[in-house]
Amino acid sequence: MDAATTEGQEEFRRTLRARLGGGPHPDERPDGGDAYLGPTPGPDADGGADPGADPGPDARPDAPFSGTRWRRLAERAGLAGIALPAAYGGGGGGPVALAVACEETGRTLRPSPLFATAVLTAPLLLALGTAPQRAALLPRCAAGELTCATAVPAGQLATALALTGPNGGDWAGGGRAGGVQARRVPGGPGRSPADGGRWLLYGEAARVPDGHTAGLLLVAAHTGGFARSRTRLFLVPAKAPGLRRIALPAPPGERPCARLELRQVEGELLGPGEDAPEEDAPGAAPEAAALAAVGAVAAAALAAETVGAADTVLARAAARVRNGGATAGDGARVAELHAAVRAARAAAYTAAGSAEPGIGALALAQALQAQRAVAAQAAPPGDEGAAYGRRAACDELLLGPVHRLRERAAEEAGLFTTGEPVRTGPPEGAVAAVR
Repeated sequence: MDAATTEGQEEFRRTLRARLGGGPHPDERPDGGDAYLGPTPGPDADGGADPGADPGPDARPDAPFSGTRWRRLAERAGLAGIALPAAYGGGGGGPVALAVACEETGRTLRPSPLFATAVLTAPLLLALGTAPQRAALLPRCAAGELTCATAVPAGQLATALALTGPNGGDWAGGGRAGGVQARRVPGGPGRSPADGGRWLLYGEAARVPDGHTAGLLLVAAHTGGFARSRTRLFLVPAKAPGLRRIALPAPPGERPCARLELRQVEGELLGPGEDAPEEDAPGAAPEAAALAAVGAVAAAALAAETVGAADTVLARAAARVRNGGATAGDGARVAELHAAVRAARAAAYTAAGSAEPGIGALALAQALQAQRAVAAQAAPPGDEGAAYGRRAACDELLLGPVHRLRERAAEEAGLFTTGEPVRTGPPEGAVAAVR
């Protein structure tokens, strides 16, 4: 059992790996040794996969999960709701269990709704939603019936999550072109002015993970005038009038993303309405604190997913060395990369179990750098190796770059500063609340 995980989490790992076709758990090797010492399954190996899996697109190892497959994994393995509280139908596993799930899905390199739904959006619904919103949405997420995506304008997801800089600024567009703006209008179909009106969203968001397939979008939009400007989050159904979703080209290995165009799209405000008490300081806005707290968990989860992908590449490289298909020098290089990946894995699970500021960003930087080295030096030739290289570049583009993650971790830890460190991340206890 891994020192960072419990026996229950390792059992979940075994169940999930079997159903994903990723091969047996290291503890189940015939010789009881490390994953690199046992036989390595090929990309099409079944590994105990669900015999009732639906045919069609899911038969391809690099194909996205279908809705049927996702619901089956939610029902039989608890994948979709692993980190949600039991009150909403989840497993209550927390960030460490979520890291386990991401590591195992990362081994397959197959696009799944896990990152966009369970890592990014569901925690925001839990942290900011009203009781009716949570009750209506979270059980459906846990059951695999509803997939979600978080849309941040101008590719500013890393900033919104406070991973590469403070998120108290105008990253949602600031009322300018290139962002998403929300304005409140009175009345509407079936409403009277006394109902408080409705919110209409206008603008664009690029590179939204799973934005073209999700059933529900959580859109960050700029609201208010200059004096009371603020970024709020809005729930937008996938079939809302005025919404256009354009799938971006995604070669094998890349994370599927979409560009969203909103033209007077009606959205529901996530959380209490305008009558709720509100702090005057922009940094105290609940959205900023919740996004930063979710960002710390998301960084650890993506680091674990990155490690899973790199570990698979190394396992196959080690098999080539053992079978005489590579030189002794290749074996030494694989051993060196193995040590780097193991260190990145330890950092990912340490970050998942810790609320220390900046540790998630640091773990993600370490994992991305290790993944980049593995893809460049140990990936198999041809299309398969290129897919791992594209995943490394795609993930760094999504929540990086690596040097900014490290700089942000140093800022959060108060390194290289004089006097009292200035905290620009979530308030004390915010990360613990999300966890």
